[in-house]
Amino acid sequence: MEQGYILINKVDNVVTLLRDFEKDEKINVLELGIEFTLLDDVEFGHKVAIKVIRAGDKVIKYGEAIGSSTKEILPGEHVHVQNTVSDRGRGDL
Repeated sequence: MEQGYILINKVDNVVTLLRDFEKDEKINVLELGIEFTLLDDVEFGHKVAIKVIRAGDKVIKYGEAIGSSTKEILPGEHVHVQNTVSDRGRGDL
């Protein structure tokens, strides 16, 4: 059965989608025993939160921080520019 996502590292708080998903579809992250319902339509290659990411928390992918959340992100929510900021290459940090 196709899972439709890839979990890079078990410490990640996001998964990357391997196909387009529609709001209200369920994802079961078998490796972690986590199931959630998508809160947004999310396109192939984009990230979805698999657990609550609080405002200011690091977004973890590849087992590494790839940015910080600008607001609370719920499981099943699209993780992208509307709710995250890159921590790399910024002159103000």
